[in-house]
Amino acid sequence: MPYPVVHVLFFLFCVGAVALYAVIGPLSRRELSPRDTRKLLLLVFVGGLSTLLPDIMAVYNFLVNDNLGHSLVGSIPTHSFLFSSTAILFGMFVGYAAYRELSKAFYMAIFAGSAFVTHLLLDDIAEGGCAYLYPLYSKPISVFSIMDTGFADAGGLFNYLIISFVSVFCVFIVILMALFALNKFGFEFIYRTEK
Repeated sequence: MPYPVVHVLFFLFCVGAVALYAVIGPLSRRELSPRDTRKLLLLVFVGGLSTLLPDIMAVYNFLVNDNLGHSLVGSIPTHSFLFSSTAILFGMFVGYAAYRELSKAFYMAIFAGSAFVTHLLLDDIAEGGCAYLYPLYSKPISVFSIMDTGFADAGGLFNYLIISFVSVFCVFIVILMALFALNKFGFEFIYRTEK
């Protein structure tokens, strides 16, 4: 299991790189206001905390049970899409408290959800699977181990292509969620024609 600092850094470098790219120009021209800085810090706070939420039970278990068990809240796996609702609700709450706009709260919730899923993906890489689909399917699924499936193991070219598409799509959708949400907070990529 990666340590919490690794989860936060993974999120900041993978998702936050987009935000960094978007602010380099305004920073160099000194166009960022204190309000813009608070907006950036709010996104780092929501993303950083949301990426740690799957391991929240480790804090409780450390304080109460003197161990670092972290993968269950009752019978619900914390490393599942069902438990990601905690990050989504957290993002919605913080977004609404900060902006008093339901649309901004919605996009903050998407951003928090994408941060949560980066934690699952990193644990999937390190541990070989998460119970992503709980309660529909309780056993751990590894997106990254299916990427290493060969033609013969997949049962043919078509199955191999489907497996490859699904595994890459999982990573793509997390990045897309973050980009979609960041766009609503002023971060954007713009195509400019060459002069």
